[in-house]
Amino acid sequence: MPDTPQPPHPLALELLTPPRPLALELRVHGVHGAPPDELLGDPRTVRITGDSTAAVFRRAADAGAEAHPEWYAGRPVVEAYCWSRLTSGNGSRALWLLLLPFMVVNLAHWARPAGPATGPAPRAVRTYGVLVRVLALSLTLLLIAAACEVALDLLAWQCAGTRTCTGSRSWLGFLEPGGWWGQPGRRLVLGALVPAALTGLLWFLSNRTWSAYESQPPPAGTAVPAPAGDGAPALGRPGFWYGRRIVARLRAAHTAAGLLTVAAAVAAPTARYDRSAAAPVLDLIGWAVEILLAAGAVAVAWVVCRRGRTEVRPDHALDRAAVTLLPGAALALLAAVLLYAGWSRPGWTSTGRLPGDFVFGVLMLGQGCCVLLLAAVAARLYRLAPDPANALHGLGGPAIAMLGCALGGVMSGGVAQRVADWLDGGTPAAAGAPVPAPPVLLSWQAAVLPPLLLVLALLAAWFTVRTVRTRRRLAAPVAAEYPGEPPDEDRSRRIAGARAAAALTDSAPWFVAAVSGITLLLGAGALAGAWLSGRVPGDAARGAHPLLASAARTAQDTGSWLIGLGIAAFVTWGRRAYRDPAARRTIGVLWDVGTFWPRAAHPFAPPCYAERAVPDLTWRMTGWTGSTGGRLVISGHSQGSVLAAAAVWQLPPQVRRRVALLTYGSPLRRLYGRWFPAYFGPGPLGALHGDVDCWRNLWRATDPIGGPVLHDPGDTTAPDGSVDRGPLADPLAYGRSARHPLPAPILGHFDYQADPAFAAERDALLARLAGPARRSRSGTRAVPAPRVSKEPAAPEGPEDPPGTAG
Repeated sequence: MPDTPQPPHPLALELLTPPRPLALELRVHGVHGAPPDELLGDPRTVRITGDSTAAVFRRAADAGAEAHPEWYAGRPVVEAYCWSRLTSGNGSRALWLLLLPFMVVNLAHWARPAGPATGPAPRAVRTYGVLVRVLALSLTLLLIAAACEVALDLLAWQCAGTRTCTGSRSWLGFLEPGGWWGQPGRRLVLGALVPAALTGLLWFLSNRTWSAYESQPPPAGTAVPAPAGDGAPALGRPGFWYGRRIVARLRAAHTAAGLLTVAAAVAAPTARYDRSAAAPVLDLIGWAVEILLAAGAVAVAWVVCRRGRTEVRPDHALDRAAVTLLPGAALALLAAVLLYAGWSRPGWTSTGRLPGDFVFGVLMLGQGCCVLLLAAVAARLYRLAPDPANALHGLGGPAIAMLGCALGGVMSGGVAQRVADWLDGGTPAAAGAPVPAPPVLLSWQAAVLPPLLLVLALLAAWFTVRTVRTRRRLAAPVAAEYPGEPPDEDRSRRIAGARAAAALTDSAPWFVAAVSGITLLLGAGALAGAWLSGRVPGDAARGAHPLLASAARTAQDTGSWLIGLGIAAFVTWGRRAYRDPAARRTIGVLWDVGTFWPRAAHPFAPPCYAERAVPDLTWRMTGWTGSTGGRLVISGHSQGSVLAAAAVWQLPPQVRRRVALLTYGSPLRRLYGRWFPAYFGPGPLGALHGDVDCWRNLWRATDPIGGPVLHDPGDTTAPDGSVDRGPLADPLAYGRSARHPLPAPILGHFDYQADPAFAAERDALLARLAGPARRSRSGTRAVPAPRVSKEPAAPEGPEDPPGTAG
């Protein structure tokens, strides 16, 4: 009788069965910038790839995990991508905060309404982009004009022209009238070196960061170009994180604009004197200089308005004529103007002040008109596809632009005001002062600051009262959420207070609307008061009711000092935020939101860290899954969840099939979807869910930043298999128990990994990835992406299709 076949021994089966491919969790931290040992829970970490700025770390024991996948059966290898040094580090980097107005107006570029998903209005999108770029250019002109006001008007023209001012300042003695440098034209030449150097510094900073960020080519073949106008999410386009061409063009235009502003500030009083002195040759040169300055201004406007970003492909071309010739020609013209102004004019004396009132008034009026036009375009786009979730019903972009202009006016005008007060002995300028006041408009701008702060204080008080009422309303049902726990009124109040404070984030759009609207009205009043009266507020109110006259003088003096103190406190706070992680958490959210976006409108804004972080993550996911064939879950907290989503959007389909997305404390919808609906609105986030079926999002009601990404917090109709899971219990325990002998903390926005739901959802995502081949939500199996050359040919159709930022 033949032997009956025996089943193989289980140990033999285990030895013969190939090990399951490795699983990897790639963690991306948020704004708090946790170090790798904290992210990985192990003090012994090793850098796997990257440099001192941004890198991927593992536990030292997991460094060779790919060689022994059998050691990691049932659990993933954990990596941490640390990018905090992209936005922090040396305290000197706090100087970027001085460019905050540029960053804010750049945000306005990305905050436009989405428009309709099909058949969008390309002209409105392009008009929106042009208006924002014009506003950005006006802020550069404002900054350089303020530097010209300080160096040319206050110092070289007014102070150096009177012995009363130079007598107490020996370092200005060589500029006194009568010496070789005492002629007004030569004093202007020296003063022009300051704003020219400032322009050069801005160019240098922008060029250096441009070489490090925008000029880094994206990974070839990571994203597939989509036909123009097909409604594909913009963040999935190959050229979205490659702004090399537009930043180079705008940098050249803004640099030229700054140099031309300096040249015009020197040429205007010089040509005016030559016309009055009846010097035919110099008068003719003056006319030629003014014609060339006008031609340069037209060239700058043409470069700024002609084209926007190209997102449908990585645009490797550079506009050599604009990038090289425009700033070079402006520099040559400035040199010629300085030579012209330095020519000897013995009879010329400086009296009064330079025409700063007109310049600052025109800039302020132009900015106000641009903001109103921007609001009209945004309203039209919103009407084409209304979405109540959009911030301010589509007017978030114009409101942000208004704040950027206000910040620029306060910071630039404040410096000029404080310098004038310093030259005047520390007292805000008044009639009969040794040195005339700076332009009257700057004094009016300072005077509206105290009323604005009063309104802000009233708004803060109103929100505080509302939060207290909300806490009382939420406290009653808290204990019922923890069955079996005895009610504790104090504990319920603390939990309800955390939830009420977190809900304040949802009121931020109306706070911004109130500030922007009041700023617009007060700015219009300041401009009208300066132009109609021609005097500072304190002098203009003389003869009025004593209460009104006293209020005007008090507002003028208080505003002048508040601006100076505010700028000093601003820089000090910024340095502390870069060095102190606790302080960084306070302002890190707004700063990281602002520097997340590419420099599409202002080339002198702080650099976009995502243009380094997103390709880093894309390279890591593509390379690791391709070399190991394993499963990967990318888990992002807070701002890290935005980077994770942006990186997943850039993955080719064959890689995306092996990748799951786990977000927690995520502002994808609560902040980004509300303020930037064209890129993170319901349409793009729904498309991301369709492309990445394995996606879970964890959120808490006590989190002031994170929230659900596809459903409203109170939506009870969301299916069980939806992306969002929450609100998670926070705190994990209501009172003391054998399992929690000490009071559990209210975690809010942090420590999501301490919740058991984190590990459960991560393991569930990895298990889904290990299942049979999945189909996309559209019903078609994901297919490999075609190979994309490093410099793909331009697709047919418009260069900037609707859906880009114009």
